[in-house]
Amino acid sequence: MQEEVTNRSINFAISTSKLTGRVVMKGIRTYLNHRAKVKARKASEIPHGKQTVQELIGQNQGVTSIPIADTELKGFECVAKKYGVDFAIRKDASVEPPRYTVFFKARDEAALTAAYKEYSAQAFSNKERPSVRKMLDKLVSLTAATPKKTREKHQERDR
Repeated sequence: MQEEVTNRSINFAISTSKLTGRVVMKGIRTYLNHRAKVKARKASEIPHGKQTVQELIGQNQGVTSIPIADTELKGFECVAKKYGVDFAIRKDASVEPPRYTVFFKARDEAALTAAYKEYSAQAFSNKERPSVRKMLDKLVSLTAATPKKTREKHQERDR
């Protein structure tokens, strides 16, 4: 309860010689006007990068989609961010395994094509690389097959 109160509290600093109700009301009005300006500025900004499908459609620039069957989406997000593509990802769980659809703006088509080519090249090179776990298992079996050194300690005493 205390945490909610501290998260929702606001500190006003008003410099005045005489604190009256009018001065307090003027300070509150100034703060509310400031909040309204910030809210209007945020509403007018166009979101970039990963966003929801509704935000993407709301930009009125036409939306295109590409189906992606791969579940490795973090790599795609990094490449799309690198190319500055505005996109939204939807998961279709009705298909087994789940299918993902990437929606993007029509004007970003060339950038998305380049990003998709780079992403697919990365995914292909990752599949070509040998598994580190398999290499470790092979090395463990090789070390287990080597003869172990036996060390005998003999202590001689003079009598």
